[in-house]
Amino acid sequence: MDLEISIEAAWPSPTDWEELAERAAAALARCAPELANPRLSASILFADDAEVHALNREWRGKDKPTNVLSFPMLEREDLLDLSPDGPPELLGDIALALETCAREAAEKGLNLEQHATHLIVHGLLHLAGHDHEISDQDARTMEQLEIKALALLGIADPYGDHDEF
Repeated sequence: MDLEISIEAAWPSPTDWEELAERAAAALARCAPELANPRLSASILFADDAEVHALNREWRGKDKPTNVLSFPMLEREDLLDLSPDGPPELLGDIALALETCAREAAEKGLNLEQHATHLIVHGLLHLAGHDHEISDQDARTMEQLEIKALALLGIADPYGDHDEF
């Protein structure tokens, strides 16, 4: 998957946020092969709370910031049927909110890099048509994929309550 990454807020140095996003996407593609399709592209915006708040209000009708927003461009069935040959296909866009992510990371006793990696994986899974709000089984499937991808990156189970896979 080709990523277009924009860093529009003061995400802290010396972390290479672009490289972190690339590693997260590559690990996820190993667990969710439909995301390894070379035709796919996605954008990741590293923003601040104000920008994500505005996006959340405009596109979801929720007047507050959130940690990550996902805007899918393909239906899951279309993604699964996508041939590896052909023109580029936009999977969708995700946006992360710095202050919310940093606060949540501190509350969870994680560093910002670990939490942001989890949220990138989570957002990309939403772009791929996964949705934890549909049912408990859908949530479990999504969480299992997140746990597996994060484990490939040396990041512990963010939910802390799952069996080993």
